[in-house]
Amino acid sequence: LRNGLIKNANSTCLIGKPLRRDLQALLQREIRLANDANCFALSEAVDGAGRNAGVVFGVILGTGVGGGIVVDGRVLTGANAIAGEWGHNPLPGAGDDGLPLPDCYCGRKGCIETYLSGPGLAADHTRHNYPTVEATAHIDAITIAAMAEAGDPAAEATLARYLNRLGRALAGVVNLLDPDVIVLGGGLSGLTRLYLELPAICGEHVFSDDFRTPIRPPVHGDSSGVRGAAWLWN
Repeated sequence: LRNGLIKNANSTCLIGKPLRRDLQALLQREIRLANDANCFALSEAVDGAGRNAGVVFGVILGTGVGGGIVVDGRVLTGANAIAGEWGHNPLPGAGDDGLPLPDCYCGRKGCIETYLSGPGLAADHTRHNYPTVEATAHIDAITIAAMAEAGDPAAEATLARYLNRLGRALAGVVNLLDPDVIVLGGGLSGLTRLYLELPAICGEHVFSDDFRTPIRPPVHGDSSGVRGAAWLWN
């Protein structure tokens, strides 16, 4: 929120709208708002995969890429209300396989979100395998993951690129924030191989000889964001 108005929403129709005020008028009661990544991180920090950790970085890998930071049980918001928004940093080390830089709804190019969201993964698969196909005609990310599991070499190459990019991007977060635990949420967080392969990939890029940060799935699954919203009243 900025001056009571929504900013930076990937549901761009909400930008500049007084959503909290409108909802309070409709419901006739006080409400509290936070973005989904903050709510997710709070839920997992209180009694989920980050329970008892001092610093929790909660990640959303879904329609977009978001992040939330919880320190000693409190959501870190920041002076600009953008703490944790790693998805709109440039992807570290984007090489030739990431060119041309994809457009992001935020107006920039090559944001982490354009590669690591579900639609970003699907678009990357299309760019590499079906360059003449319309950009909107994607095989979705979950289907690509299933194809890779079944041995499809093109899908496997797409997932390998995805994991490498995710590991590099998370390493940047670790170098800056050094959280006690990273918890992955969103539709792509259900891919088991993320937890098997990401630690080694992150370790190659983190400024430490010994990468110790656990990367965990959420305890509360798809309900974690809603639970975190309830914890805003604590």
